[in-house]
Amino acid sequence: MRYINKTDILVIARNSGMLMIGIGIMCLIPIIVDLIYLEFNAVCFLIPGLISIFIGIICVKALNKYSKHKMRLKHGMIISSLSWLWACIICGLVLYFATQINIVDGMFESMSALTGSGITIYGDVEVLPKSVLFFRSLQQWVGGLGVVVLIIAILTKPGTISAKLYQSEAREERIKPSTKATLKKTIKIYLIYTAAGIILYRLAGMPVYDSICNTFSIISTGGMSIKNANIGFYQNDIIYFITIVLMILGATSFLVHYKVIKTRGKSLIHDLQFKIMITLIAGSTVILYLASQIVPIELLFTVVSAVTTTGASVQSSAVMGTWPTFVIIVLMTLMTIGGSSGSTVGALKLMRVITFFKGTYKHLREILSPEGRVVPLQISGQKLSDKAVAQSGNYITLYILCILITWALLCLYGYEPFSCLFYTMSIQGNVGLEIATIAPTLELPLKLLSIFNMWTGRLEIYPVLITLRAIFEIFKR
Repeated sequence: MRYINKTDILVIARNSGMLMIGIGIMCLIPIIVDLIYLEFNAVCFLIPGLISIFIGIICVKALNKYSKHKMRLKHGMIISSLSWLWACIICGLVLYFATQINIVDGMFESMSALTGSGITIYGDVEVLPKSVLFFRSLQQWVGGLGVVVLIIAILTKPGTISAKLYQSEAREERIKPSTKATLKKTIKIYLIYTAAGIILYRLAGMPVYDSICNTFSIISTGGMSIKNANIGFYQNDIIYFITIVLMILGATSFLVHYKVIKTRGKSLIHDLQFKIMITLIAGSTVILYLASQIVPIELLFTVVSAVTTTGASVQSSAVMGTWPTFVIIVLMTLMTIGGSSGSTVGALKLMRVITFFKGTYKHLREILSPEGRVVPLQISGQKLSDKAVAQSGNYITLYILCILITWALLCLYGYEPFSCLFYTMSIQGNVGLEIATIAPTLELPLKLLSIFNMWTGRLEIYPVLITLRAIFEIFKR
């Protein structure tokens, strides 16, 4: 049975063209910074950007008659997967031209920025042009909201296409009845918090350029810094606290943010995911403080960075590598859980973990209960189906399988097992924390594998698997 036919391919190509145009425009924005600082690297952004825009226009114009074809979820998932990969390639070309690194390293860096993974291939980021550093921050900001989500909000019309593309990025929560209205409200909230972050950083004494780049990086829970020492460079507790607040805001559902004003803050207090996230942060910080001699503010910062999958740090990976093993294991657990669904975070996400454990508890109660009794399953007063529990379990299994395969291959290449397990969990969860500097030393196959991990982690595996299955079917013929 053929799951992908010629019409499917042309529908995918046509709608991918819109996203190619958006990705090309994103590459042109840093030219403004290049001109301000007179770095004369504009052509490095211009060539890849125009290539993407040109190919995108061709796809849209030549295949315009397919715009009226019904968009299905499989189309949306394939378009979403290919768009992230295209963005990785085009943005990688920018870094290839601007910093003379090889194309695979450029793709690694771009995928890390776009997915909010935050692990860099550069040994010294402070020598990079300001336009390049801004570009990395911009990629994180766009990727935090979602490359596809942001572009469809700007370039596409309301309707089935917007809805399917939105759904393809594992987003189902809606602020408004229509997808287009939801996206506009989401972007508005995102812009308000971005502006607030820049202002707060400026009031704390951070330079304007640093304030913009760091806000882009933190509110998106990306964590890729413009300084070698990350946020620790500033040695300022006020900046640390501002960053902690921004990380938590970025890891909280946009739906909850939208309801905060209407409910006078009650939506935040009553949201189950937010309450569990704060409990995890508070409980983990207290336990780890009692189990170690780490400075409290540094410990709190790192715990928040782990659970929000931001990956920002105030200590170097070398120092973190000397922390007690128990502390590292707790951080790895938090990195795997992640923050709220419907936010900018990576990892498993709290709602999926809650659903899984609720389903497990329901199963135990059914075994203990009298035969024939139906045990209800609810979260925050809402009924939960057995299908949702099964989907959570399936995803968690796939997620762990990705980690195990990557970890095994890193060990095969001779990397220290514990450090490379931490690294694997970090890239699969789009986190960015490290206890050893591994990325720059990776062999080519492992860099490509890491790109795949970050890609699947951001898109939550299924869209990538569906895309690979579709490609296999096309070439099988």
